[in-house]
Amino acid sequence: MQKNIETKDDLELRSLDTMCVNESRLQHRGYHNIKYLVLGILFGILFIKAEVISWFRIQEMFRMQSFHMYGIIGSAILVAMISIWLIKKFNIRTIYGEEIIFHKKTFNKGHIYGGLIFGFGWALTGACPGPLFAQIGTGATVVVVTLLSAIAGTWVYGYIREKLPH
Repeated sequence: MQKNIETKDDLELRSLDTMCVNESRLQHRGYHNIKYLVLGILFGILFIKAEVISWFRIQEMFRMQSFHMYGIIGSAILVAMISIWLIKKFNIRTIYGEEIIFHKKTFNKGHIYGGLIFGFGWALTGACPGPLFAQIGTGATVVVVTLLSAIAGTWVYGYIREKLPH
């Protein structure tokens, strides 16, 4: 009996620690997703104009030859920090009035392993998941292999997740 309680508690802790959970109960019609498509297209154009999707820029970053990508990543982190602070300070809600909740995350060694695997993949392919679609949209069709590999890797992780140490 005690083992079942520990397993349940462990699962609850792991779900908060390793997964994003969409707690929204709102139901929308399909056409509401058009706003995400438009925002994604605009974000892709921004990536292209800022040269974030450039394989050469990414290689410069990993070879420590240019500050360009570090500046963009640092700016994104700063904007995220300020945004989270404002959301918490003024109790800002979603556009639908739902409360925004931030869960505490505990650090574990899996973050290091995952970060290293992510970084190696990023360095080898010249692409991280964000700009993959923008790269494909610019005509770099070879990136489809990277996209399919990312999808396969995500599927494999989901399949063996419970067997991995977290």
